[in-house]
Amino acid sequence: MPEVCMPLGEPWRVGRRPYGRSALSTAAACLKGFYLHQSSLGINGELGKKLDKSRLPSRVDRRRSFLGHVKSPLPTNPLAPKGPHRRHPKMLPDGARESLLETVNAARDRLVVTWLADGGLRIGELCGLHLVDLHLRENAACGECRAPHLHVCHRPGNPNRAEAKTKHPWRVEHGTVAGGLIKRVSPAMVHTYFEYVTTEYPHGAGHGMLLVQLHGADTGQPWAPVGARRMLGRAGKRAGLGVVKPHAFRHSFTSAVLDAADGNTLIARDAGGWASAAMVDEVYGHVDVHDPVFDAALRTVWGETK
Repeated sequence: MPEVCMPLGEPWRVGRRPYGRSALSTAAACLKGFYLHQSSLGINGELGKKLDKSRLPSRVDRRRSFLGHVKSPLPTNPLAPKGPHRRHPKMLPDGARESLLETVNAARDRLVVTWLADGGLRIGELCGLHLVDLHLRENAACGECRAPHLHVCHRPGNPNRAEAKTKHPWRVEHGTVAGGLIKRVSPAMVHTYFEYVTTEYPHGAGHGMLLVQLHGADTGQPWAPVGARRMLGRAGKRAGLGVVKPHAFRHSFTSAVLDAADGNTLIARDAGGWASAAMVDEVYGHVDVHDPVFDAALRTVWGETK
């Protein structure tokens, strides 16, 4: 649209930022309405037939409207912008997880995408994990969770300066980490861990941290959160998703947990490790918008809650 010239030959909106998806969708709706009105008057009826299309309502459409369960097909607009749709500004676009997994090149990067998506971890928590924090088998020695899980421990002295925001007390008993923030892990998280450790993790790394740099002069050293952010940003652009921020995974994770738990904020609070259920509801609770991919992944971790 910015390249279209006006009647006097001047380009439209020179020097201004291009319209976003919402503005383009509104403009497309206005154009469709105009052309359908012209078609009803007998002008360019062929175009009117091409624009007068409909689609079946989605689950989100049904939830947003009164008596949505009896909704008939909804109108659709061929003029609307195409591409990945971001259901909420703070959430990932639909299908972002699968697109990112197809785009990244390293097993470490696939681990980052999977663990952020399935675990709802903050980027500082993920980059601050040590190998001893991971209890990826059932009935681990800590005795605090029967299912495979990990312990998020606040360590201000990490060499990559990655710190967990939460400061739950933790300890080491007989070589086993206990306490901290305990988060269950999915089978996909376990799979990406073993793929990474057996193919890319350096032997003899003395620091004991999970994520390491794979290239350059500091190969094998702990990977800083800024490196993970840059990797996700580059991968998002290659996948056509725009800039992907790590915290968007946390918003999508919470929304999917709330949706799977029928809006139970207590379950979402425990799953994400938030201080209160009110924060889940006010900040992260985009319950009416979700990505089905996250639903399926989280049901693997938490099971059917309905």
